[in-house]
Amino acid sequence: MTKKAISFGLVHIPIDLNPIIINNDTAFNQLHKKCGSRIKYQKICPHCKEEVKSKDIIKGYEYSEDNYVTFEDKDFEKLKLSNDTPIEIISFVDMKEVDPIYFEKSYHLKTSKTSSKAFELFKTALKKEGKVALAKTVIGTKFYYCLIRFEKNNLILNTLYFDEEINLENDKFEEKFSKEEIELAAKLIKAMVGKFEPHKYKDEYQDKIKDAIEQKISGEEIKAIKTKPQKSVNDLMKALKMSLKEVKK
Repeated sequence: MTKKAISFGLVHIPIDLNPIIINNDTAFNQLHKKCGSRIKYQKICPHCKEEVKSKDIIKGYEYSEDNYVTFEDKDFEKLKLSNDTPIEIISFVDMKEVDPIYFEKSYHLKTSKTSSKAFELFKTALKKEGKVALAKTVIGTKFYYCLIRFEKNNLILNTLYFDEEINLENDKFEEKFSKEEIELAAKLIKAMVGKFEPHKYKDEYQDKIKDAIEQKISGEEIKAIKTKPQKSVNDLMKALKMSLKEVKK
């Protein structure tokens, strides 16, 4: 949890910034196959042929081959951004203007009882206007642009990737299909329409890893994952018709 504040005109709203996403991956340690001991990492200088302690390490930026400009902690301290920087709202935009590809991390915003009136008013205004707040701030030591949005009676803050971080080419789109092919594809989509129900979507791989751990602890052999062979149909029209038939079963 991080203590922050939303700066909204002359209104100052203290808030708690709580990460929403929890890493669900199973953690493994690296062991020496020969004896089972846990592996340790050493930092070795290839020139001096010796282990280097953390206090003797500085950072360097390679501006040309084998040429470095070096930075020490005192240099970074001069450039350090303050985590006390408020979440400064710049403008209010339509959510449909923001491509989800820009979303990085998600945070849940809460406030204390003493600041709840301003906080609840801000939530109500966002909901009423149907807008999201575009803001900038510092989290930890990193500068971010972010969005604050009303979602299921909560305020959610999403940090955003910068445009130069998005590696996506603008592919050309050309329709080169027959009317029947397009109609069949549309029918297949309509036949497969459902609802987004994230509580039903389980991490199948992590579940299998956990089962395998229990099998290992019990001295059992790990059961191999069985996969069904995928049907491959080269004729597009035939593939669409067969797919539609399978969905309708």
